[in-house]
Amino acid sequence: MNKLFAFAATAVLGAALLISGCGSSTNNESSSGSKPEVLKVAANPVPHAEILEQVKPILAKEGVDLQIIEFTDYIQPNMALSSHEVDANFFANVPYQNNYNKDHGTNFVSFAPIHIEPLAIYSQKIKDLKDLPNGAKVAIPSDPTNSARALLLLQSAGLVTLKDPTGLTNTPFNITSNPKNIQITELEAAQIPRSIQDLDAAVINANYALPAGLNPTKDGLFVEKADSPYANLLSVNPGDENKPAIQKLAKALQSPEIKKFIEEHYNGAIIPAF
Repeated sequence: MNKLFAFAATAVLGAALLISGCGSSTNNESSSGSKPEVLKVAANPVPHAEILEQVKPILAKEGVDLQIIEFTDYIQPNMALSSHEVDANFFANVPYQNNYNKDHGTNFVSFAPIHIEPLAIYSQKIKDLKDLPNGAKVAIPSDPTNSARALLLLQSAGLVTLKDPTGLTNTPFNITSNPKNIQITELEAAQIPRSIQDLDAAVINANYALPAGLNPTKDGLFVEKADSPYANLLSVNPGDENKPAIQKLAKALQSPEIKKFIEEHYNGAIIPAF
């Protein structure tokens, strides 16, 4: 009788251990049994966060839990990175980050170019730039990097001439010729699409144009060329660029799957840079 009892107890204990073992791997753990590494990335909603959403399942297979933190401006993502609230950000280009580092005493490392968001000139009042009236009101982004970029675009469109025709730090004060006497107004980049009805024309970043229903290749009166130096890329705090999770993120963002997604989803409004 004692032997029978001991056998039954052992069987029950074995079954309990088996059940316990089967339940020890949760949805939050990788296939190897260890919890995935959390990676927080700051991004603008369009197209950056949309692209990162496509990267999520790729990284999940690599044991990385990608968490996307969305910001609608260009300042807060860098502030979050500087304070280590996020591990990386994905929204800026090299000229912008170099300028930010200089002005704020940061030393972010930018690498892995992902895509180009063509800057374009839009208007709700004219269909061709040749019809832009004398003294036209034209808005450009106010941050130094995109302001200089917009001025280069206006120069390429034949509207102005700049003292430094290729400079990445031009300001409106560097305009040496302005045949149509256009009045240039600098506005915060996110505000320009909301103000376009009050303007004759506006230079808008693609990440703000798209949510406003504007496609640079379809609606732009003049569009930035694909050889632009303003590719959007990853930025991290110095030393973090070599972390395995960051390297996995860069590799996933530059994968054939993501290139195909950018080409098919944005139909030329966003251009792969790799």
